[in-house]
Amino acid sequence: MRRELADGTPGEPPPDLSAGGRVKVEERQIPGPYGAPDITVLILTPAEAAGTTAGIYYIHGGGMVMGTRRNGVESLVSYAAEGLATVVSVEYRLAPEHPHPAPVQDCYAGLVWTAQNASALGIEPARLLIAGTSAGGGLAAGTALMARDLSYPALSHQVLVAPMLDDRIQTPSSQMLDGAGSWDREENRKGWTALLGNQRGGPDVSPYAAAARAEDLSGLPRTYLDCGSSETFRDEVLDYAQRLSAAGVSVDLHMWGGGFHCFDSAVPQAQMSRTSASVRDAFLRRALAERPSQ
Repeated sequence: MRRELADGTPGEPPPDLSAGGRVKVEERQIPGPYGAPDITVLILTPAEAAGTTAGIYYIHGGGMVMGTRRNGVESLVSYAAEGLATVVSVEYRLAPEHPHPAPVQDCYAGLVWTAQNASALGIEPARLLIAGTSAGGGLAAGTALMARDLSYPALSHQVLVAPMLDDRIQTPSSQMLDGAGSWDREENRKGWTALLGNQRGGPDVSPYAAAARAEDLSGLPRTYLDCGSSETFRDEVLDYAQRLSAAGVSVDLHMWGGGFHCFDSAVPQAQMSRTSASVRDAFLRRALAERPSQ
């Protein structure tokens, strides 16, 4: 069963992922994890790239139970259109039909395929970053941990936008919203339970499922984290940022006062939404322009 999310801004036509012909849009079936079905990736390639570019590997949101490879990817089209990056967005299996570890294993399989095919995709292997929003941010964090632990592939940055990191639902912010209409405590509980079943909140949850469970955060790539001050994930994001910093990871952290979960996509014309998008865009452009040290 597929639960669709709205693609783009509500009330507007679907975004033009080709940017008027400046981006080649392609979908491919690629090998999934060993013994699992193939997965689909959406690839956005600059139509006129001068040589290789950086790569953005993107994981969509949807509470672990909704969404497709096309959700949220419109925010990355400009980087392909300007010849700065090739974007690969993965379609992972959804809970509850496919509980952990299926979603993160799909995400890792897609990342490995992207790295192994970097040259054919026009991506410079040393300039590959991972990004995700909400549940996709949590899966991106788990996939980055897996890539670190398996020593492949190397990631230059991780961009975690309002990420879903902690299944325990014990922080003040995880309990402050009830019936608020923006991923409140009950929705959060349902999403994590769909992924983890009766293991949710227990002692044996893998950090690949809930990155806040990771005891060692050293060796991860430079990290961008942001969230609103009025959202369920606030405290777990702040804690993850602090722990990353303590482990020696360079962290860019932004908390937006009064912001609710994914406010920037829900009300993109609001001043705070424009500001947060601008700050994230500036970070991404710097990350995409960085060259690995020799």
